[in-house]
Amino acid sequence: MQTWELTAHGRVQGVGFRWHAWHCAKKHSVLGYVRNQPDGTVLVVAQADKSVLDAFALDLQHSSGRAEVRRLELVILDTTKRYNDFEIR
Repeated sequence: MQTWELTAHGRVQGVGFRWHAWHCAKKHSVLGYVRNQPDGTVLVVAQADKSVLDAFALDLQHSSGRAEVRRLELVILDTTKRYNDFEIR
């Protein structure tokens, strides 16, 4: 199991992107959370097997509604923390 930190850049705040991320997480059984950042980006911490995270990240980039992801930064975290669910923070 891996934990990824994904930072979404673009038009991602105030347009339903966190709900989109939540739905994608539920679809792929990804654990973690999503939250807005002060700089206008959205942070997604996602935990699952690598193949699941690859599909999840691909779905995140296909924005829904008015959201537009222009870039998705990826950092693979070295953590032993385990998440029990996926939440919007």
